[in-house]
Amino acid sequence: MQLQVARIGKPHGIRGEVTVQVLTDAPEDRFVPGAVLTVEPAAKGPLTVLSARWNKDILLLGFDEVVDRNGAEELRGVKLFIDTEEADAEDDGEGWYEHELVGLKAKVGNDVVGTVSALRTLTVQDLLIVEDTAGREVLVPFVEAIVPEVNIEDGYVLLTPPAGLFELNLPEDKDKDKNKDMDKGGAGR
Repeated sequence: MQLQVARIGKPHGIRGEVTVQVLTDAPEDRFVPGAVLTVEPAAKGPLTVLSARWNKDILLLGFDEVVDRNGAEELRGVKLFIDTEEADAEDDGEGWYEHELVGLKAKVGNDVVGTVSALRTLTVQDLLIVEDTAGREVLVPFVEAIVPEVNIEDGYVLLTPPAGLFELNLPEDKDKDKNKDMDKGGAGR
């Protein structure tokens, strides 16, 4: 199975380097010189990593197949993938990929409170996107204290959310606040 590890952004400089939006927690393992990446659309690749370096917080990649800014510009928006079977062989067994989590039931105790719909990877911590039973999106910090168990085989994640996490910022709360303001003679800010 193919796993997206980055999306190419704008060109950087005149020698064919590009900025990338990193979608992996191990860029130093994925973007080593000589690594061959599958791309989407397929007509733009495959691409072989020539160089990888950080410019502040932005990863810059150079590819054997791209020698100038014009070639780099043609790659804007291209998605970069690795084969997950190769990645699984390299991994130390920690962490999960989004495709493994999406569709799992989100449980609090024995109660199903929703379904995992996405994983958002951020620099500080990852977030599970859970669609609750009412169809609303809830952002759940993907930390052991709140998600102590991920059971891929049985199809669920166990949550121990802090009080109010599933009620935080619900649209109904804003409507209630608006109605309170109107009842007080306010304009419903």
